[in-house]
Amino acid sequence: MKLLYNVEDKPPIGAWFLLALQHMLAAMGAIVAVPLVVGSALGLATEELITLVNAALIVSGLVTIIQCKGIGPVGIRLPVVMGTSFTFVAVAISIGAASGISAVFGASLVGSLVMIIGSRFMPQIRKMFPPVVSGTVVVLIGLTILPVGVDWFAGGFVGQEQYGQLPNLLLGSLVLIVVIALSQVKKGIISAAAIVIGMAVGYVVAMVMGIVDFSPVTNAPLFALPDVMPFGISFTISGIIGMSIAYLVTIMESTGDFLALSDATHTKLTGKKLSRGILCDGIGSAMSAVVGSTPFSSFSQNVGIVAITGVASRHVVALTGVLMLVAGLFPKLGGLVVTIPSPVLGGAGLVMFAMIISAGVAILARVNFTKRNMLVIALGVAAGLAVTVRPEVLTYLPDSLHVVLGSGITTGSMVALILNIVLPINREDEAECALEKRASLEQQVEDCEQCARELELEKQRSLDGKRGMI
Repeated sequence: MKLLYNVEDKPPIGAWFLLALQHMLAAMGAIVAVPLVVGSALGLATEELITLVNAALIVSGLVTIIQCKGIGPVGIRLPVVMGTSFTFVAVAISIGAASGISAVFGASLVGSLVMIIGSRFMPQIRKMFPPVVSGTVVVLIGLTILPVGVDWFAGGFVGQEQYGQLPNLLLGSLVLIVVIALSQVKKGIISAAAIVIGMAVGYVVAMVMGIVDFSPVTNAPLFALPDVMPFGISFTISGIIGMSIAYLVTIMESTGDFLALSDATHTKLTGKKLSRGILCDGIGSAMSAVVGSTPFSSFSQNVGIVAITGVASRHVVALTGVLMLVAGLFPKLGGLVVTIPSPVLGGAGLVMFAMIISAGVAILARVNFTKRNMLVIALGVAAGLAVTVRPEVLTYLPDSLHVVLGSGITTGSMVALILNIVLPINREDEAECALEKRASLEQQVEDCEQCARELELEKQRSLDGKRGMI
C-alpha cells in the first residue's frame, strides 16, 4: 500500500493533531488497564491507583517521544507507541502478593538491565529473522491479540452479563463499518483518520444509548505531578529472576512489533535500529519503576493503525506521546478517554489487529513455499495459537516456563526460530519454487499487457464511434 505520509513527513497542523489523537485513543485503554489490574489485585487504595495510572501515562508519553524522535543511540525513530505491558501483569501481582508493591518496582528496575544489555546483541538477533520467521511472528502478533478486539467488540469479558448483547454488537459493527468505508477513500485526511472518526461516531451513538460512564472524569484530580518512588523500593532475588524472564519475553514481542512496523512503514529494520528500539524499551521500563509504574513495551494495535491509514510519520506519533504526557499531568483528560465504551474500541480494534495479520501475510508472500518453509510457518503459528487458545496446557509447568511460554508470540517465535535453524535447506526445492514464482510473475505481466491491449482497443473503438457520429 502506498503511504500517505512517510516516516519523515510532517502533516499540516490540524491533520497532525487528529492523527496523533487517533493513536492515543487506541492505546489509552490498555495503558490505564495494566496499573489498574495490578493495583486492584494488590489491594491498593483509590489514591494509590490514581498514582499508578498517572505515572503510567506520563512515562508512556515520554518514552513514546524518545522512541519516535531518538536521543543519540536511544530510540528506533519509527512511529512506535509505548505503554505498560500485559506481559508483566502476572509476575507483578505474584511479586507484590509475596513481598509488597515496593518489591515489584525493585524487580522492574533491576530486570530492565536485561533489555538494556540485550539491546547490544540485537544486530546478531536480527539475522535470525529472515522473512519466513519474521512473517510468522507478525502473523502471530495479529492472531494472538485478535481475541482482545473480539472481547472489546462484545462488550467486556466472557462470563459478564453484558458480553455479546445485541446493543454491543450493533455499536461495534457501526464503528467497524464506518472505519472500513472511510478507509476506502482514495486519499486525504478522511482516509487517514478513519479510525478516530469511526470511534467518534461510535462514541456519540453510545452517549445517545446512555452507556457512557463519566465517573472516571469526575473522580480524577485536575492536575497531578509524578513522585519519585512513591511506593518505596525493595529487592528480592525471586522477584528479580521472575521479572527478568518476563523482560526476555518482551524482547521477543517488541522485536516482532518492530518487524511489523518496518514493513508497514516501508523502511528497512537494521540491527542497529533494532538495538536502539530495545534500548529505549529498557530505559523506559527503568524510568517507570522509579516513578511507580509497571514495565513498558511497544503497542501492537498502533502498528495496525499505520498499516490501515498509510500514515507512517514518526512525528505524528511523537505528538501522541505529548498528548499522553498531558493526559498524565491532567488526569481528567485521561479519564475522558477511559470513558470510551468497549464496543467502540472493538469495532476499530478488529480492523487494526486484522491489518497486522495482513502485514504478516505480505511478508510471507516473499517466501518460497517449500515443504521446509511451510513447516516453519505452520508449526510456528500452531504453537503460538495453542498456548493462546488453550493456556491450560501449561498448567503443570514450572512458573518460570509458564511466564515464557504463556505468550503465544514468544512460543510461536521460538518454535519458528528453532525450526528455521534446525531444518536443512533443500536447494532443489528452493530452485523449483523460485522457477514457479518467476513463471507466476511472468504470467501476471502477460495478463497485465493483455489488459492494456484490450483497454487500448476499447479506447480506439470509442474514438472511431465518435468520429462516425460526427
